[in-house]
Amino acid sequence: MRIISDTSSLEAFCTAQESSAYITIDTEFMRDTSYWPKLCLIQVGGADEAVIIDPLREGLDLEPLYALLRNPDVTKVFHAARQDLEIFYQRMGSVPAPVFDTQVAAMVCGFGDQVSYEKLVAALTSHSIDKGARFTDWSRRPLGEKQLSYALADVTHLREVYEKLSRRLEKNGRESWLGDEMAVLADPETYQNDPEKAWQRLKSRSRDRRYLAVMRALATWREKEAQSRDVPRSRILKDEQIYDLASNRPNTIDGLARARGISADMAKGRIGREILKIIEDTTSLPKNQLPTAADQDDSNRDEASPALIELMKVLLKAKCEEHEIAQKLLANVSDLEQIALDDDADVPALKGWRREIFGRYALKLKQGKIALSAEDRSVKVLSLN
Repeated sequence: MRIISDTSSLEAFCTAQESSAYITIDTEFMRDTSYWPKLCLIQVGGADEAVIIDPLREGLDLEPLYALLRNPDVTKVFHAARQDLEIFYQRMGSVPAPVFDTQVAAMVCGFGDQVSYEKLVAALTSHSIDKGARFTDWSRRPLGEKQLSYALADVTHLREVYEKLSRRLEKNGRESWLGDEMAVLADPETYQNDPEKAWQRLKSRSRDRRYLAVMRALATWREKEAQSRDVPRSRILKDEQIYDLASNRPNTIDGLARARGISADMAKGRIGREILKIIEDTTSLPKNQLPTAADQDDSNRDEASPALIELMKVLLKAKCEEHEIAQKLLANVSDLEQIALDDDADVPALKGWRREIFGRYALKLKQGKIALSAEDRSVKVLSLN
């Protein structure tokens, strides 16, 4: 087991990998006490060697690794890549490319929605993963041999998983099906946490526009505060506190101190003053500047027929069984709702290969051109023309 903790060794390893067709990569990080993930360990597998890189080692410059991640001739293989790519994007200022995500590839190959690394390794290789070190505090030093072996296994077995999935994709002609998903992973906007959009994560169903305006303003402020202080957003305000403040809209220090989870000291301090100023500014907004429920969540725009949505869900399951592909990769409930309302809905399910194997049938079902029937313990699509 080789642990790289100095720049010269890292540079030598990365230089040796420049001629590789691909590398496998994984990270271990902590996010319990911070807004931004704290990178604690990096595992990289080349064709003949897999190493552990210790980013917490003082004086270690990760630029040789970043150069390798930017190399367009080397494919970077991850499993469930999004959080790893977010970390590298924040540190590098760019997204590693090209990328192959084995979790997405497994979905295309019929392994179900978001299959775990452990299950994929068990299904495709003769190995099993010991999950005993999964909940390690990766920021602690020194790490034990069991912890390091667990971390290294995340890239050693990934090589065989990648090669077998690649052959399956080539055999069934589905290599291009990964394109849309990989494009999302390669897009920098995927990893940009825009404070102005933070309120869209909140789960309120209120249609009161003044309530929504305060909720939006507080969520934006909380996100900026959490980012600048690098603390979890719940350390600033919990979601429930935002709902309470948006509903009651206190306008004095005493009123704020009576709000859910806000102490008298907090109400009197900088945070309290800023919250009161946000509420004051927002409650004085003219009506034409207030958001609507549809601005927060597309599902609030119009309501599709629940019965039609259920029929489309059955059709989706049938098509996924027929083509041996994960449902999540084809369409989600929001897609179905939008298709039910609009034949030209701007959703992935009505584009490219997804339209060919599902989207066009969803439109035909909606238009009464096909029907669903049970036959031989499965669902069949019947033409009504």
